[in-house]
Amino acid sequence: MDKLLIILIVFTAVFFLYNRIQAWRKPDSLIKKIYETRSRLFLGLFLLVFSLNLLVQPRGVIDMVIGSVLMIFALANTIYGFKAYKHYIAQAEPSKS
Repeated sequence: MDKLLIILIVFTAVFFLYNRIQAWRKPDSLIKKIYETRSRLFLGLFLLVFSLNLLVQPRGVIDMVIGSVLMIFALANTIYGFKAYKHYIAQAEPSKS
């Protein structure tokens, strides 16, 4: 379980960096907003997996407190990023009317 969480931490960090760099490279447009919201979503997932790693095998009370606080921020960031991503993707799709 520990190794799986570490692998997920690395993958989410890589996807966060990829989307953040892509957002920096794009001029101000809808595509840039999509990359920014994707990076926010992966940042939330990174924090979520990192906090789960702290909570699965805590070394002390401090780990449990920090893991709980990170979990709250991670859930808020992930939910906000997902809602924003759905909003911008709906604008990018052509209308079927």
